[in-house]
Amino acid sequence: MAGNSFGELFRFTSWGESHGPAIGCVVDGVPPRLALTEADIQPFLDKRRPGQSRFTTQRREPDEVEILSGTFEGLTTGTPVSLLIRNTDQRSKDYGEIKDKFRPGHADFTYQAKYGIRDYRGGGRSSARETAVRVAAGAVARKVLGETVTIRGALVEMGGIGVDRSRWDWDETGRNDFFCPDAETAARWAEYLDGLRKSGDSCGAVIEVVAEGVPVGLGDPLYDKLDADLAKAMMGINAVKAVEIGDGFAAARLTGSQNADEMRMREGKPAFLGNRAGGILGGIANGEPVVVRFAVKPTSSILTPRLSVTRDGADTEVVTKGRHDPCVGIRAVPVGEAMMAVVLADHLLRHRGQCGG
Repeated sequence: MAGNSFGELFRFTSWGESHGPAIGCVVDGVPPRLALTEADIQPFLDKRRPGQSRFTTQRREPDEVEILSGTFEGLTTGTPVSLLIRNTDQRSKDYGEIKDKFRPGHADFTYQAKYGIRDYRGGGRSSARETAVRVAAGAVARKVLGETVTIRGALVEMGGIGVDRSRWDWDETGRNDFFCPDAETAARWAEYLDGLRKSGDSCGAVIEVVAEGVPVGLGDPLYDKLDADLAKAMMGINAVKAVEIGDGFAAARLTGSQNADEMRMREGKPAFLGNRAGGILGGIANGEPVVVRFAVKPTSSILTPRLSVTRDGADTEVVTKGRHDPCVGIRAVPVGEAMMAVVLADHLLRHRGQCGG
């Protein structure tokens, strides 16, 4: 059904469940003659892969991607690129005790109400396990964008503790377990999350994704605005509850003179003196960095008992055992980067189709 696909000219359709034999996607609209092998995709999957620190789920998945179609001799052929990631470390028995209970904060109740059937093993289709294929699709999208567009993400807040932007260092995001650009805050998060894990609880987070080198003109002025599509892309990530572009909600607390990004001519070209708009004006990229932030709720699968009901309508308590992230926002960073890449690649192809170039 259409709800499993994202994008217009660059589109991917995902399939698979958390505890099924595999997950994967079909990426359509990839131009021909782009260099693409598994080695181009794997580093991004490795960044999202579970079990790499004590702060993420200990499910051990290698997340090795296989390209099944759409390439020949290392180049894309212009036909659908099919990607496969096998599940190898499922522990379905962890969910046996709660198969008839609705886990608070999860999609158990709504799935059951809508379809009359659900895969209780890790949430099935609603599991964040599916986001691995979004990362794979995003790696293909980066090939479409080329090397002139740089996409980077960072965790900027966890459990109400935010980074100090005066200490922002993109290189630091690769040196700690949180994709945090501030080493001092990363150390505070480690202590905070250790305490949460021991108490059987979890926390939420805020992720920021920045795309630089985005061509001026990408997007549309009304129903297919670049920022609208980015908001949909980020909102579609598991556990995301809010999205903002540029200054976002903070813009509502500014005056018009404060909020408007003033302009001057620089080296014969219009230049902006600020970027409160987050690189998008009227739904169209203005050449400044595209900045998106999204909020991820606390992990719903926790060891703290929660009140709920059963499929048969009885009151009960739920304790979710198994292997879960104490903060799902950590591994959402590469997922947010991927969805940024997918949206930009889609709009790049749409722009070329309408305006040429």
